[in-house]
Amino acid sequence: MLKFKNSDKIIVTAGKDKGREGSIEKVFPKEGKALIPDINIYKKHVKGVGKQKGGIYDIPRPLPFSNIQILCPKCKKPTRIGFKVVDSKKKRICKKCNREIDK
Repeated sequence: MLKFKNSDKIIVTAGKDKGREGSIEKVFPKEGKALIPDINIYKKHVKGVGKQKGGIYDIPRPLPFSNIQILCPKCKKPTRIGFKVVDSKKKRICKKCNREIDK
């Protein structure tokens, strides 16, 4: 089970966007990265081919899991994730307030 899931609220802890908050759009588990819209934006120069227009486009790049922390929905603090088995199901818990993150 992954520590991060789609639509989790996160805060960036390292890099050029340190301190910014966002929501995970897509998770790449094999690479250990998550895509967050409007964070880690880079410019891409595209040459026009056929109907596609050329120009300079802003694209978000995925951030490594090590550079983000989840915001606990209960205590509203950046926290690490722990796991607890409840009724033979694995649940994610906040390490600061020990409450379940998953519903």
